[in-house]
Amino acid sequence: MLTWISNRNAWIKWSLIVAVWTLIGLSFASQFYISSSKMGRPVSWGHAVYYSLFDWYVFALLSFPVVWLARRFRIERGQWERSVSVHLLASACFSLLYIVLRALVAQGQGWLSRQPVTFSEAFQPLLVKTFHFSLLIYWVIVSVNHAFDYYRQAQERELHTAELERRLAEARLQALQMQLNPHFLFNTLHTISALMHKDVEAADRMIARLSDLLRYALESTDEQEVTLRQELAFLRDYLEIEQTRFGDRLAVRMDIAPETLEAQVPNLILQPLLENAIRHGVEPQSKPGVIELRAQSHNGQLHLQVRDNGQGLPPDLEEGVGLSNTKARLEHLYGQAHQFELANAATGGLVVSVIIPFRVRGNA
Repeated sequence: MLTWISNRNAWIKWSLIVAVWTLIGLSFASQFYISSSKMGRPVSWGHAVYYSLFDWYVFALLSFPVVWLARRFRIERGQWERSVSVHLLASACFSLLYIVLRALVAQGQGWLSRQPVTFSEAFQPLLVKTFHFSLLIYWVIVSVNHAFDYYRQAQERELHTAELERRLAEARLQALQMQLNPHFLFNTLHTISALMHKDVEAADRMIARLSDLLRYALESTDEQEVTLRQELAFLRDYLEIEQTRFGDRLAVRMDIAPETLEAQVPNLILQPLLENAIRHGVEPQSKPGVIELRAQSHNGQLHLQVRDNGQGLPPDLEEGVGLSNTKARLEHLYGQAHQFELANAATGGLVVSVIIPFRVRGNA
């Protein structure tokens, strides 16, 4: 089925290419037919079509290497001088090659019409009449190719933007789902219930933090990136709930370089990493759990790191939705310009590292 679709698309593509060059040839045939009549040397419509189509089918044949060169040597910032030099030389070769091929075609046409001409007799008038016109055709082909490429890139950017917006919506919903999953919500409500009989103020603070957490997840900005300062404000509400639940069993240390606070980070990117550290590094063990969050800038990059003192990376770890979504968002936002790594720390525990370009709003 896929092979049939591929063959069908290829057939449509080649049919369109032939149709375009044929329409151009017919257009010039009409001009040739009308101008010949007005000059007192009328030709038949068949004769006009015959000669014009041969002219433009030769151009069509030569257009394929031109398109290859246009894509190989794009005239754009950073390489336009080299590309223009290549195209100037190529356009001259294109024009001469067209004249040679058209002269050979003219010889064949002369033989068919029993009016033979030598190669020299066909070549010389073509050199005078069509050399500069052929140069123009070359640059038209290059320009049209560039126009199509820019249009295709614009379409790809729109699709890329739409995909990023979809993933941000999924990330917000995923963040809310993670707060509302039975494990988290049950334990939070259980802690609140217990505190209501012992420490009403603590229970009230926990309810307020839970409310803030869910409100942010629902109403957070549509922007793909927020400042690290905003991301940390969200995390503090989340961590206050978790620290109320775990008490002395959970300690969180933050080492945040001041210059990184205004750096742009993906919205809701750190919460899944903290959630993973708590669920797999702190909750399964009885000893006090320590989670360290670090943010540093180095050589134009923002380094984020979440470390716990749990049992480290198990050999049979199955990547959850939170981590897989985080990896996918980083890939879509930064492509090859990011790093995402899970590794066991030398002193024990798991280290999750994220490296992204260091950008500040307005200077990205």
